[in-house]
Amino acid sequence: MQIKYLFLLLSLVFFKVSLFASNIKDTMSVGFNTYVDNGDVQVYSPTLSLFKKVSHNWMLGFKMRIDAITAASITNGSGSGHVDVVTGASKKEGQLFDDVRYAPTLIATYDDGINTLSFGGYISEELDYSGKSLFANYVRQLNAQNTALGVGISQSFDKWKPIFNRALPTNKREEGKIDISINQLITPKFSIQGVYSYMKGTGFLASPYHYILQNDIAKFENYPESRVGQAYALKGVYMLGKDDAINASYRYYKDDWDITSHTINVEELHDYSRSFTSGLRVRYYTQSKSNFIKDIGTYTLNDKYYAVDYRMSAFDSFDVGVPFIYRMRKGDKVSASIDYYQTTNNDYIKHWYGVSHLSALYTTLTYEFGY
Repeated sequence: MQIKYLFLLLSLVFFKVSLFASNIKDTMSVGFNTYVDNGDVQVYSPTLSLFKKVSHNWMLGFKMRIDAITAASITNGSGSGHVDVVTGASKKEGQLFDDVRYAPTLIATYDDGINTLSFGGYISEELDYSGKSLFANYVRQLNAQNTALGVGISQSFDKWKPIFNRALPTNKREEGKIDISINQLITPKFSIQGVYSYMKGTGFLASPYHYILQNDIAKFENYPESRVGQAYALKGVYMLGKDDAINASYRYYKDDWDITSHTINVEELHDYSRSFTSGLRVRYYTQSKSNFIKDIGTYTLNDKYYAVDYRMSAFDSFDVGVPFIYRMRKGDKVSASIDYYQTTNNDYIKHWYGVSHLSALYTTLTYEFGY
């Protein structure tokens, strides 16, 4: 199912750069997230994080996420609206969920007030996909801490384990990423951040389940075995008053598959009291199609590449969400949000999922406290 990439996509709904560590302190948080869409995917995710200060400058952290998933693409290799004639796989008798993903993460952070270094790794295990990743982020404070320079690197080492006996060209998928950022305080009420990202993926980058079925053609999806992308992002935070703040960001992405995208995020937050903050956020995303995808029904046996995934096509999407933050007297905090996501009408979505567009509702709930 490659569930981790579903949550990677959702994380882009609100552009964030996690190069800046918070002050070192002992904290613990528990949470529960949900995701439901009209493509027959449901995900329920309990989360746990624990951060422990082990010296004046060092902190160790542990995060655990469990994703319990139901999706037709797990049980029969296709979407709910697509009849499976290839895999013949079926859900196990008496199993409550189609797949359960476990993703523990270990983190170490050094912070001396000027330099912040965080590094660690995670493991992700699901029914048909396993992943391992290493990451490191470094931030240097300059100019009386009005300027911050950051660099982050990550490298994943993943493997496909299809639920049916299919020989892949390679079962490996590796992805590397480098982020370079600069954050500048312009005025006491306004700060701006710029980020450049370089990404490279190699291996089997398609899905082992998507397939073309038309007239005399029955072919599994096939992509190039490498992909290089670059992204440029700009984010600003402005205090409108003592109780209001607005966050806005723009991100431009391009890669060597000829996909380009534009993402705009705007979020307004208001302090209704010392304890309660809420607001509204909106996001718009648009992208062009890859250079190898063709219209449904027009592939030929001479084509080298075949694509069914709508993310290889041109489409737009939007997101509207409401965040909530409640701060308690002892420093404990409850954070929650609810978001609605929808794509534009898309022939590839209709072909695979049996619906004209994808729409989703997802929620988060987290309780964070010190100990």
